[in-house]
Amino acid sequence: MNPAGIAVQFSVNGRPVSVSPTGSGNVNDTYLAIFRTTFSEERFILQRINQKVFADPSLIMANLKVITNHVHRRLEAEADDADRIWQLPRIIPAKSGEDYILDAKGDYWRAISLIASARAYDSIQSLEHAHEAGQVLGQFLRLISDIDPTRLHDTLGGFHVTPHYFEGLDAALATDAGRELARSTTEARSCLKFIEERRDWCSVLETAHANGELKLRPTHGDPKISNIMIDEDTGKGTSIIDLDTVKPGLIHYDFGDCLRSACNPAGEEEQDLEKVFFDTDLCQAIVKGYMQYAAEFMTDADRHYLYDSIRLITFELGLRFFADHLVGDIYFKTKYEGHNLYRARVQFKLCQSIETREPVIRRILDSCG
Repeated sequence: MNPAGIAVQFSVNGRPVSVSPTGSGNVNDTYLAIFRTTFSEERFILQRINQKVFADPSLIMANLKVITNHVHRRLEAEADDADRIWQLPRIIPAKSGEDYILDAKGDYWRAISLIASARAYDSIQSLEHAHEAGQVLGQFLRLISDIDPTRLHDTLGGFHVTPHYFEGLDAALATDAGRELARSTTEARSCLKFIEERRDWCSVLETAHANGELKLRPTHGDPKISNIMIDEDTGKGTSIIDLDTVKPGLIHYDFGDCLRSACNPAGEEEQDLEKVFFDTDLCQAIVKGYMQYAAEFMTDADRHYLYDSIRLITFELGLRFFADHLVGDIYFKTKYEGHNLYRARVQFKLCQSIETREPVIRRILDSCG
């Protein structure tokens, strides 16, 4: 069934005006639906959930319901004392009463509300923007910190568990084709050397969890800057979106990934490696904003591993890009031969920059914590 035929099955007032593709995401098929009555208009997001990534979309929706119901209650209770109107998308139910629609092909469709008068950016625009991004992530993690993580399904086993990704690398290196690619160029050999030098260290967060220093909490899973909404009228952060990856995990992967994605002004696709570096001014702005809210639930042990989280998640993404290169680019979409190898080199250059700036980053974390 076409998207317009699906959209009318959700509980939205009015008649459909248009249902058109929107966004730049590469996981779900996303559409902007516009409905109108004689006196009003409602816009919402319609999505077909990618079952190649999320094997059981009903579990995604169950997690989404737990998170949104809980956060909405907390936001309403705290609204009178807040310095802004914080938002989070809501699930729009189907007319059948379900949270999603299962079509004749077995595809899952869901509708969620649109955060009005706000926009996201693909990169940090200013120090003020960085500060607001930190506030949004800290606020979101604070709001969900009192949810029992056992109420959430682990919908992506091994996701953001760095040692897990060595399984894919080692499997690739066990094949003739993978070994050949790994030794075929100076760049590939350099990447593999970089990885092997950090193999033992990369379990730092998982070891801390196993030892009881860190505990599982609800996490966002993908807090990149393009998922943080900024109010167009006030310039303040208002919401975080794309909640499909919400699951139990270590909040350090969220913190580290936000810093990794935001503090490299050159971006993941930069063709000149000399331009790739970790911007400590942006780091300081984000950490200050984050700690305004996250300090409420963070422990001393949480703070102890914050630097490791920034370095680790950067290394992890490079490892994932490199492993995908060795198996023929089956996970990440590519635009040219060797694209994932180059992406890995960008992340490893960024990781080196983080390692070089460790004393500065640790001072920032100590002063803001």
